[in-house]
Amino acid sequence: MSARRLLARGALALLLPASLLAGSATGSASEPTPPAEPPAHVSVKKAKRQWVKLEALPPIVQHGRGVASPDAARAALAATLRPVRVGRRFELQVQQDDRWAVVATARQDARGRAQFAAASTDGKGALTYRVKALPHAGLRKVTSAPVSTARWQRASWTDEFSGDRLDPVWNHRGREYVKTARRSCSKGDPRAVTVGGGAARLSVIKDPDTTRTCRIRGRDAVPGTYAYRLNGHIGTQGAYSFRYGHAAARLKFHRLRGQHGAFWLQPADGMHPASTGAEIDVVEYFGDRHPQGGLATFMHRYDARGRVSTGGWIPNSRSYLHGKRDGWSKNYHVFSVEWTPRTVVFRIDGKETRRMRVGISDVRQFPILSLIAADYEIPKIQGRQLPQHMYVDWVRVWETPEP
Repeated sequence: MSARRLLARGALALLLPASLLAGSATGSASEPTPPAEPPAHVSVKKAKRQWVKLEALPPIVQHGRGVASPDAARAALAATLRPVRVGRRFELQVQQDDRWAVVATARQDARGRAQFAAASTDGKGALTYRVKALPHAGLRKVTSAPVSTARWQRASWTDEFSGDRLDPVWNHRGREYVKTARRSCSKGDPRAVTVGGGAARLSVIKDPDTTRTCRIRGRDAVPGTYAYRLNGHIGTQGAYSFRYGHAAARLKFHRLRGQHGAFWLQPADGMHPASTGAEIDVVEYFGDRHPQGGLATFMHRYDARGRVSTGGWIPNSRSYLHGKRDGWSKNYHVFSVEWTPRTVVFRIDGKETRRMRVGISDVRQFPILSLIAADYEIPKIQGRQLPQHMYVDWVRVWETPEP
């Protein structure tokens, strides 16, 4: 440094505070700007004569033949627009630096919704999306406010069945023959559950410990006797439960009638008349050739009159499959429930199948996976057609944070 510059710096030191002088030596650098918070996972925007809501849901879209990592599942995105114009075209756009790129298109259905599936992450972090409703029937184009997938980057609880045995969080349920119940000829048993190849296999098999046969009694009575059966029936009661959020399981069901596979939630303190909880049957499947399509969703609860059930068969269930060669016993599909204090929403691969607003459970619930042969089902299948199998690739829960 020259003598002149040294003298000038010394004079400056007499006039300026030390902090400013230090800054001048390195070139005045402003404080780094903190990264902007990502948008929320739900946005609502009102425009002239129009109203659009966009919601980013967890990664619950992953149909396919084999097992897969849940981290590779796609996020579901649901847009709702008023007024409803059936067939109106929507574009789903993802933010890429300072521009928006179209990644999917869909059309508005009779409920006013357009549903999409898209990446939940780019491998580095969450993604930001928006939808654009194109001009239609005298309505101008309208673009939603953005939403982010950041809320769903980390599940609260997950099991990918990656080993060769069940995680200790699971326990085997219903391990006794109960003559007064509707499963008098079948019971849960560890021998009906195996883990391997990245999936849990739940089965209905003949009970190898008995040579006797079972006669079904009561309202399910059908002439004849039947082999006793063991069910794959597991749950996390006493080990894991949650209150409100999204729960999802990637399942491939059994083929034949005579048993039903299920993913469901039950109150942690059990089902009884004094409870404000409700059993939430996310999905039940009754076989490929069932006359109503085989897929159902239910809620069961108690009120002053006794046990009350809502829900039923999923209408036009084949519309949720991906082509003519797809099937509930051929490929894996993700079945999920969104549970809030006011609403329960059921989905298959991110597409809504049913919404319930009455009798919503307000207590902690635990997940259950099962393949069960009830008394009314057993006569529909011959013993020589056993075993039957249901496969579970993964289970995940994204809990709603407690206030």
